[in-house]
Formats: sequence, C-alpha cells, structure tokens
Amino acid sequence: MSAPAALSRGDLLRALAVVVIWGLNFVVMKLGLQGLSPMLLGALRFTAASLPFLLFVPRPSLPWRFVVGYGLAQGLGQFGFLFLGLQLGMTAGMASVVMQTQAFFTLLLAAPLLGERAKPWQWGGLLLAFGGLMTIGLAHGEGPGQMTLAGFVLTLGAAFMWAVSNLVARRAAQAGAYAPFPFIVWSSVVPIGPFFALALWSEGSTAVWAQLQSLNGKGLLAVAYLAFLATLLAYTLWTQLLQRHAAGRVTPFSLLVPVVGLWAAYAFLGETPAPLQWLGAAAVLCGLVVNQVGGLWWARRAAAS
Repeated sequence: MSAPAALSRGDLLRALAVVVIWGLNFVVMKLGLQGLSPMLLGALRFTAASLPFLLFVPRPSLPWRFVVGYGLAQGLGQFGFLFLGLQLGMTAGMASVVMQTQAFFTLLLAAPLLGERAKPWQWGGLLLAFGGLMTIGLAHGEGPGQMTLAGFVLTLGAAFMWAVSNLVARRAAQAGAYAPFPFIVWSSVVPIGPFFALALWSEGSTAVWAQLQSLNGKGLLAVAYLAFLATLLAYTLWTQLLQRHAAGRVTPFSLLVPVVGLWAAYAFLGETPAPLQWLGAAAVLCGLVVNQVGGLWWARRAAAS
C-alpha cells in the first residue's frame, strides 16, 4: 500500500492562502457591519458571489436539493447567525475560535445521518473543546469591546449550520460530478432572496434603501472580500485540496485560522481577550488538535502493542 502523497508546494501555498483569507474574514465582517445590517450584508455578499457568474458558469450536475440545501445551510444559516452574532457583541477574535467547533458538530451529526462512528480520541477532543466553550461563555460581558452572551450563542448556531452544510456537501460529492466552483456559485443564489426579505421585514424598505445609498468604499471592499475571496476563492481552494488529499492531511491547517483571527482582531480592532477567554480558546484549540492528530497517535500505539 503506497504512502499518501505529500502536499506539493502549490498545495501548501493554497492551504496557507485559505488560512489567511478565513482568518482575516472575521475582521472584514466587523468592518462591513459598521455600515450595513447583518441581513443586508448577507444579501450583498451572495449577490456578488453568484449573479455576475451565472452566465458563464455551468449549472452543477447534481440534484437541485443539494444546491438549495447547501445554499440555505451555509449561506442563510451559517452567515445569517454569524453576522447577527457579530452585530450583537461577538468579538471577531473569539468568533474565529468558536466557529471552528463546526468540526465537532459535524462529528456529532455524521453518526446518525451518515452512519460514521466517532473514534475514542475524537470523543476526547470533543469533551476538551466543550469545556473550552463553556469557559469562553462564562467570560461574557456587556461593556464596550466585550463578548456578549447573545453573540456567543448565535455564533455557536452559525458553527452548527456550517456543520450541516458540510454534510450536505459530502452527500453532494457522493451523488454526482461534484465541481466546487459551480456548486458554490449556484448555491450562493439561494440565500439572496431570503436575506433581502429578512432585511426588508426587520428594517423596512426605507432603512434598507438608505443603507444602499450610503454604501461607501469600506463597505464595498468588505462585500467584495467576503464574496470573491472568502466565499468563491477560499471555499473552492479548500474543496480542491480535500479532493486531492486525505482529510487528515488537509484539515489540520484549519487550526491556524483562529491564530490568524485572534492576531487580526488585535491588530486591526484592538480586541484583547479576557484571561478566561484565552483559557477557553486554548482548550478549544487543544480539542481540535486531539481530534485531528489523535488518529496518528492511536495507530502508532496499536502498532507498538
């Protein structure tokens, strides 16, 4: 049995590019929300990520239920909750940590829905990360620059919806010819209508129109970054890496996203996590490490016995 192929220099650069794009993503969201409401930012993000490309990007060769399901889970669900959480007091740095719990939600959902059983080390990592989340949640506050409990809970909801979208994507990959870029472009059409409808319902047409009229360069750059880099480029590169290499070789790079996210939040927004939040973040990251590399340790232990 041949050893799995190592990542080429090009693949390594792609993985690091995704890490940087997604790590900076949370600061960009915060900046975008300074001039746009969460629902309107979501609508503009997915409008820019889909409509300009529909004329020359072929429709995915997949049943529509996968395209619609992914668009609702990843688009409306994940980013609707995340944008609202960031507006209601979730800090950008802690959001980059909490969102990584999607790996554990995926683990929990995969057992009943896909029949995949979690390994002992994965349960250990899950318990460690759960303790970290509880520690982060206890460190909430209501002062300026502090993480609110509402923001924390909504961000957990966003991580859960990301996990749901992971399962939809895996089902889609099993169902037909799965091409990442067309799938992301066409699924990005799905949340546009619901996002605009929620914006109009919650704010009214006058407020929505006023936000669009006052959209400045910072808001446009935020929308462009979220649409073209964070949505189309990063998700496509990440999916291509997972198609070419074993998940265990690629997914550990996601551990670097919170590192970039915490640094960016400090450098650009002046966010400094509380001591309990640092402790909780460390526990979550340690849980992710156990989840990702515990299999190697387990295999070596079994081989030595």
